[in-house]
Amino acid sequence: MSQGALDGRGAEIGVIGGSGFYAFLDDVTEVTVNTPYGEPSDALFVGEIAGRRVAFLPRHGRTHRLPPHRINYRANLWALRSLGVRQVLGPCAVGGLTAEYGPGTLLVPDQLVDRTKGRQQSFYDGETRPDGQQSNVVHVSFADPYCPSGREVVLAAARDHGWDAVDGGTMCVIEGPRFSTRAESRWHAAQGWSVVGMTGHPEAILARELELCYTSVNLVTDLDAGAEVGEGVSHAEVLEVFAENIGRLRDVLFDVVGRLPKDRDCLCPTALLGQDPGIALP
Repeated sequence: MSQGALDGRGAEIGVIGGSGFYAFLDDVTEVTVNTPYGEPSDALFVGEIAGRRVAFLPRHGRTHRLPPHRINYRANLWALRSLGVRQVLGPCAVGGLTAEYGPGTLLVPDQLVDRTKGRQQSFYDGETRPDGQQSNVVHVSFADPYCPSGREVVLAAARDHGWDAVDGGTMCVIEGPRFSTRAESRWHAAQGWSVVGMTGHPEAILARELELCYTSVNLVTDLDAGAEVGEGVSHAEVLEVFAENIGRLRDVLFDVVGRLPKDRDCLCPTALLGQDPGIALP
């Protein structure tokens, strides 16, 4: 589906998050996108912020019906690119692996560790899609998983809003939907990793394969089980802290949208340079 075919409902920036990020926009268009990889988590909600067209996609569905391991990440990223999106912001709730990163901390990671188990994490697996197209096997660089330009913009916007965001760190992504045991949490911390979440992978690598800029924005909602004493984290506590900070995070992200460069000069747009994916990108 081309941007032109969407009758002006396209967008240049994507935000993968919940309804709290677009509910306060005055004019939002709900757009349904079909992909060769099945249905995205939900319809995409397109609106305008600071003169930029933005597509919001509820990662878990608007009613939070999808656990982390059942999210169709490939469909989500493909749908965003189909609308014309080339830069993606991925806010997510995470647990802090050290007392230094307690609830309310904003961290902009520069590295990730994949501890998921069975998620589809490539468009280029050599398989034939339902539409008959067959991809080639492609290997993209992933040494630095996040867009450096996007990271700089998020850090600057957070500072201007009085939020001293942590510059860099490693997000460990686990399968979920359960939280970590204390032993797992202490092991993650012992590796020097900063935070733990369930949805940051494979979003980043799929974005890279589509030559999209992807910036992860981590809101710490709790201290992970091994980083504190007591009964351990609960889902209710995570939701409570996220709700307390959603307005603040939304303000930062909306500011980021207006600041993202219109001409991308990072390496993200050339991730496939010299390689033939074998399939037509939207």
